[in-house]
Amino acid sequence: MSAPLLELRNLHVTADENAILNGVDLTVRDGEVHALMGPNGAGKSTLANVIMGHPGYVITQGQVLLRGEDLATWTPDARARAGIFLAFQYPESISGVSVIQFLRQAVAARRQLDELSVLEVRMDLMEWMQRLGMDPAFAERHLNDGFSGGERKRNEILQMALLDPVIALLDETDSGLDIDALRVVAQGVRTVRERLPSMGVLIVTHYVKLLEELRPDQVHILVDGRIVHSGGPELAQQIEADGYESWRVGVA
Repeated sequence: MSAPLLELRNLHVTADENAILNGVDLTVRDGEVHALMGPNGAGKSTLANVIMGHPGYVITQGQVLLRGEDLATWTPDARARAGIFLAFQYPESISGVSVIQFLRQAVAARRQLDELSVLEVRMDLMEWMQRLGMDPAFAERHLNDGFSGGERKRNEILQMALLDPVIALLDETDSGLDIDALRVVAQGVRTVRERLPSMGVLIVTHYVKLLEELRPDQVHILVDGRIVHSGGPELAQQIEADGYESWRVGVA
């Protein structure tokens, strides 16, 4: 049996010498969608950033494995080239750099090529924008400059589609979206998964609405830096109804 796509083993993480993750175990296999839920400060976004190799966090114990290979010494750039994609909660704007220019460089790096022609990227980009129901003029706009919250998140989904990741980490992609924008983003994720069925997805979220749209294979509850319970999609509904307090008591 082949190694899991992504595996976290007894992961302990600190930032500024403060413990944030306290022994996380998590396995994502090809094509699976996992959701990570928990109260503010539980360590959800930290976990996504650690997988991506954020230098502000220190792994003090445990491992992050991609196809069985320990990523401890890998830079964020190397992880991105290997197919790990992180959709940010608050995507940065870059004035003066168009969406297509940005994607041209990102796709070239992902494919480990020195350069790609604008035409090559434009053909893929236009095809994906049509699938995602996006205006072609979007490609010429400066990256996230003046974008609404929904446009920024749709742009993240577009990047995910073009970069063809093996695993996508969606860090509160639903944050700040109204229900219509959330459905558009969820439809975008579903469209990408239809074309990339082996891609794994780890969704970090506070809200059950996105999970109602995407139907994860497993939902995990992270409290005080530990996964205290895992279950099916129905677990998200239980959290929506009852909150996290009972899980805090369970940890104590």
